[in-house]
Amino acid sequence: MRTDARRHHDPQVRGFASDNYAGAHPEVLAALALANGGHQVAYGEDDYTGHLQRIMHSHFGSTAEAFPVFNGTGANVVALQALTDRWGAVICAESAHINVDEGGAPERMGGLKLLTVPTPDGKLTPELIGRQAYGWDDEHRAMPQVVSITQNTELGTVYTPDEIRAICDHAHERGMKVHLDGARIANAAASLDVPMRTFTNTVGVDVLSFGGTKNGALFGEAVVVLNPDAVRAMKHLRKLSMQLASKMRFVSVQLEALLAKDLWLRNARHANAMAQRLAEGVRAIDGVEILYPVQANAVFARLPHAVSERLQRRFRFYFWDEAAGDVRWMCAFDTGEDDVDAFLQALKEEMTR
Repeated sequence: MRTDARRHHDPQVRGFASDNYAGAHPEVLAALALANGGHQVAYGEDDYTGHLQRIMHSHFGSTAEAFPVFNGTGANVVALQALTDRWGAVICAESAHINVDEGGAPERMGGLKLLTVPTPDGKLTPELIGRQAYGWDDEHRAMPQVVSITQNTELGTVYTPDEIRAICDHAHERGMKVHLDGARIANAAASLDVPMRTFTNTVGVDVLSFGGTKNGALFGEAVVVLNPDAVRAMKHLRKLSMQLASKMRFVSVQLEALLAKDLWLRNARHANAMAQRLAEGVRAIDGVEILYPVQANAVFARLPHAVSERLQRRFRFYFWDEAAGDVRWMCAFDTGEDDVDAFLQALKEEMTR
């Protein structure tokens, strides 16, 4: 069989810009091939999506229901719409992905008001939530209806189960619901060494955006409803938000490949371990400061701007706060020890030039 496709990149090259840069895990690609061929009912009535529901029950309890979507922004927008009224608002950290990195989609596509709170480490607390949780009867103010947290956070920090329980109790006592953006939920579970349910449905989270892409999927995430009484019209909102895949089996089978056994955990543990290796090496280099606890697969650091610019010519990564000289280095499921060591050697060389 003839094909004109050709490889346009060097598969040996690794960077530290994002875990999204990694390809799909071979076991995920094998699952996609397994699901191919023949006909399956479209729009989620297929056997793979049905089996995914049973897998989600094993991780999040018998009331959990998964709604596969294309991407993380779609998962967050659909989830937050399902939790709010038209006049509702969402309290989140100022650094939250929904506030900083989703192009205004929650506001423009979801019609939501985001009430942001500055945080020292990316994590909300009941006290910080209290800065925006008021004015429910004030018609001049968007009504706080949801608290959205990210696990792990955009700064690489991880909430403990007790911290999330305190947030859920605080929110529920005030009539609000809790959404968890779990784009890197596997990395958080690996860091805490607990099942995902321990810091989601067990402690009171109502809806979860479950991330697959950063953990080895080709594409695809899911909105996982943990508390059915907290949402409404999920399937209609998914369609309205252009997140309903016709060939949904190819999203569902990827999540099945990750979750049916322990691939999700193996991938996350490896990425986290590579971040720890990177952090340990960085701490030994004079002039480089690690900014936040390294608890998942991210290392945030501050170093001279000129050094970062030279290093970026050798390895891809992003500035986090360019004015301050802050950068973010991410590890993925396919980051190797040799990749980390080569990066550290390059960093040492650029720091001494």
